Amino acid sequence: MGTSPAFTVRLKRSAIFVHRWLGVALCVVFLLWFPSGIGMMYWDYPSVSPGDRLERSPTLDASMVRLSPEQAYARVADGPLPTPVRLNSFDGRPVYRFGDEAIVFADTGEVQDDITPALMLRVAAAWTGQPASAARVESVDEVDQWTVGGVYRERPLWKYSWPDGQQVYVSENTGEVVQYTTTGSRLGAYVGAIPHWLYFTPLRKHGLEWSRVVIWSSGIGTFAALLGVAIGIWMYSPSKRYRNAGVATSIPYRGQKRWHTVFGLLFGLGAVTWAFSGMLSMDPFPSSTGGPAGGRRGAGGASIPQALRGRVEMTAYAAKLPREALTQISQLQVKQLEYSSFAGDPIYLATLAGGDTYIVPVEGAPRASLDPDRVINVVTLAAGRGGLADIRVLDQYDAYYLDRRRERPLPVILARLNDDAATRYYISPKTGRVVGQYSSRGWVNRWLYHGLHSLDFPWLYNYRPLWDIVVITFMLGGTALCVTSLILAWRVIGRKIGGAIPGAAGGHSELSDDLAVEA
Repeated sequence: MGTSPAFTVRLKRSAIFVHRWLGVALCVVFLLWFPSGIGMMYWDYPSVSPGDRLERSPTLDASMVRLSPEQAYARVADGPLPTPVRLNSFDGRPVYRFGDEAIVFADTGEVQDDITPALMLRVAAAWTGQPASAARVESVDEVDQWTVGGVYRERPLWKYSWPDGQQVYVSENTGEVVQYTTTGSRLGAYVGAIPHWLYFTPLRKHGLEWSRVVIWSSGIGTFAALLGVAIGIWMYSPSKRYRNAGVATSIPYRGQKRWHTVFGLLFGLGAVTWAFSGMLSMDPFPSSTGGPAGGRRGAGGASIPQALRGRVEMTAYAAKLPREALTQISQLQVKQLEYSSFAGDPIYLATLAGGDTYIVPVEGAPRASLDPDRVINVVTLAAGRGGLADIRVLDQYDAYYLDRRRERPLPVILARLNDDAATRYYISPKTGRVVGQYSSRGWVNRWLYHGLHSLDFPWLYNYRPLWDIVVITFMLGGTALCVTSLILAWRVIGRKIGGAIPGAAGGHSELSDDLAVEA
């Protein structure tokens, strides 16, 4: 039974009406998202990473490490040392950090538990390299633009500002820098992350409401864009049955509607996938994303990450204390020394200036990397007979381990398990640790979010600026689509309020407005 022409016209009118008013409601949001996507390609939201902390830390001096970890820990508690144990710096002096709590100075055994205003000012000044006397000091009593993403939970906070634009936020609980911005990083955030993530302070400080706004905006935007694509295809005439100023045309509109239709046909499907994948970044369907990939249990019941570390008693490090380990690599600029292990052998993992690492075994000479063949043997044994589908050394990124800034370590050892989840581990021979992991349960995050939203495909990343050209072209096309949508929305609103906008009034129907003549 066929569809009557009257029903088809009513269906078109209804679809155009819904698409038009959804466009009126969301055109500003989309106009924020597309141009800011270009900013997101090159500027991040300001934050403080572990690498930032180490970069600004002084080089460890072996002569200043006068206590063993056991002696230092005895100042705060009895019993075995908690893990992890790290030796790095605080307030310009070497400290042991036990787990996530206790901090004990390695030179005197003094426990760091008194955070004074003078200490926080010294920490902030050392971070910026500016004189403490030039700082403007403020108490952060309310969440602001740079603490809105979770930093405010570290309160009470103090903000230190310098004339050159550097701003440092220090937690009064820990004495640590928890946020750092510069004039450049703030400008980058305003053209990128803030409009793109809708990180406007009045909204973002209400986490649940912010999440709902983003999810519903992107979800409704997905539907509106998909409906627009369907309308564009529906109205498009390959046989050019429409006439515009006497010329045959495939698109039944003139003016801004014509441009909107053209941009929609070219970039509309991309807008659909982009809005949808942006919604997925908020994890609106928690059950679909699954948890972290689990490794196949192999010989001895040990998973691969556990087998790479092995079980080591803390007493095993007594044969080479941290001071001796630092002395062995005194020619290097060591920023942190961490108790670690590989396959049951105790080692120290030294992090150097610039982020590189070095291995200092408790038994043996320091070396820059582990033997890849030994790493492969450990993984093979842990996976068990028939547990590995593939294991090899990768010198280039692949579809599941990649980085457009090329900061993730290479080479890595890829271990692909022969399990239902097609689990993949990426292991760095520099540290013997898993630096990347993927299973089929993470396909939503990998392909529907990162793949569709960031276009992070190796065949684009490996040939930059090809990735930049493709993404910027799409962003500009989406921006043009949003600009025409905004103009049309302005005209619609003007018409609805009584023709307040010149040229907007007139008794046009939802379907016939700006129509070309059908042949």
